[in-house]
Amino acid sequence: MHRELSEEQARAWLATAVEEARTGLSEGGVPIGAALYGADGTLLGRGHNRRVQDGDPSAHGETSAFRAAGRQRTYRGTTMVTTLSPCWYCCGLVKQFGITRVVIGESTTFEGGQEWLAEQGVEIVRLDDAECVTMMEEFIAAHPDVWNEDIGEDED
Repeated sequence: MHRELSEEQARAWLATAVEEARTGLSEGGVPIGAALYGADGTLLGRGHNRRVQDGDPSAHGETSAFRAAGRQRTYRGTTMVTTLSPCWYCCGLVKQFGITRVVIGESTTFEGGQEWLAEQGVEIVRLDDAECVTMMEEFIAAHPDVWNEDIGEDED
């Protein structure tokens, strides 16, 4: 239902998500970006985490990209590209709408629900991108309170 994805193409798509993450960081938010690509490789939507900027706890990077894509007849064959492994909330979005593949920039700082998605039949592509890791490590070190709030962890 979807085409094979080369590492070169996955990294090109990740660049879109990284741009979004940088935008979020420059706005004072959490540097997580995402993009949704169609089965034919068309960029459907892109976005970044806007929880801090909008005061909206549901404005994660993946949900922002999903919303920007607008209504699609089907999400089969689509690929969600994200700079960070998706949290359980965003994994639910992927599962609910039948997104076929998730490209993950990094899962070193946060593993999320990627293994669960794989068990559900979603293709997972991990890129272990050094820039994504550095961006998150620096953000978490500088803003642990915002990070813990983002992933639903108590500060204790």
